[in-house]
Amino acid sequence: MSLELITSCNFEKSASIIDVGGGASGLVDHLLQRGYSQVTVLDISAAALAVSQQRLGSNSAAVKWIESDVTAYRPQRQVELWHDRAVFHFLTEIEDRQNYIRALKHALAINGHLIIASFAIGGPEQCSGLPIVQYDASKLSAQLGQGFTLVEERTEKHLTPAGLEQAFAYFHFVRSASST
Repeated sequence: MSLELITSCNFEKSASIIDVGGGASGLVDHLLQRGYSQVTVLDISAAALAVSQQRLGSNSAAVKWIESDVTAYRPQRQVELWHDRAVFHFLTEIEDRQNYIRALKHALAINGHLIIASFAIGGPEQCSGLPIVQYDASKLSAQLGQGFTLVEERTEKHLTPAGLEQAFAYFHFVRSASST
């Protein structure tokens, strides 16, 4: 689903993309296979980043790898796409969400795209034993504040490794000048 939403943005292959919480995810592999050349993966876990680096082998040199807590992240440059399938719903404290959004607004260029996924309303209340926050479009829009226009919302039943279905939602926003 993430790859479909990214593809729908019709980016140039030189578009700057950051995958927040992308550690061991295979999304970076698919982005490189499709020819994207400015890909960054940010994760708090050095071990998760190492999994992807090892899997990619020599292709890992084409990726910028950042080991950081996104709530403390201060980007060096702006990106055209901020993708997050694994982090925001774990931020249960308002201060952490505010710090995340501050990093997002600093990193995402005006007219840039935000693709963020979370557990949907009515989905699980925990993931991997950790509490999460569920979102729908209006709740996430309120968290982001002014300056983010919802382009699309999709839902899916995510199948866990244990074979359980979980309600998951994907949101595609575009950032406008009023979100500074």
